[in-house]
Order: sequence, then C-alpha cells, then structure tokens
Amino acid sequence: QTQLAESGGGSVQTGGSLTLSCRASGVTYLHYQMAWFRQVPGKEREGVAARDMAGSTNYADSVKGRFTASLDVGKDTLTLAMNNLKPEDSGTYYCAAGPWEAGASWHSPPRYPYWGQGTPVTVHS
Repeated sequence: QTQLAESGGGSVQTGGSLTLSCRASGVTYLHYQMAWFRQVPGKEREGVAARDMAGSTNYADSVKGRFTASLDVGKDTLTLAMNNLKPEDSGTYYCAAGPWEAGASWHSPPRYPYWGQGTPVTVHS
C-alpha cells in the first residue's frame, strides 16, 4: 500500500523560505504523479503544485515564480521549495499521489487516492 510521509513544515517571517518533502513508499503505479495541496480552516483544499514522472510541472497562479516542485523518481520523493513566502501561503500542506492520467486535472483532489497527514506552514506578517 502506498504511504506518504511529509516533512519540512514550520514557521517563518514574510519573505522567508521553507522546503517541504514528501517521500512515497509502496508505489505500484508504472506512471504516477505527485502533488502538493494546501488547506486553511473553512476553505477547500487547493492545488499548489504537481509534477509527473516525465518532468511536467504545474503550479497554482498564486505561487508561480516563488515555488519550485521537483520529483526524484529514484527516491519517490517530491520536494517543494517555497521562497518569498507570504502570509496567504499559510495553511496545512498535504502531499498527494496517484496514477498519471492524460488530460486529468492536476489540481482536483479526487484524482489522488493517496494522501499524507499534512504538515503546517505559518508565515508571519
């Protein structure tokens, strides 16, 4: 069974940086995609970034130019480098994994059957 373990959350000041990591174990898909979502209380979970095994990467408009997602296929580890953080980036960040599907929306939570427990990120103004 696929399991995801996140690390790297924390608290920073505006303009600071954090790097999140998500290591997957038990991955059985031949071609898979991993993604980061974030959620704040009272709001829906939103897609932040996703990357597939071919290197195709997608980002939410709000993080383009500031966040970089990378996938180490050999280690089944997805990393999210977050720079120039803003208070609105605060939330619980979740790692997700699922099979790669042509044409599927990368930021749709239901397409990912596996989720991590979440790691908190707080950006102070």
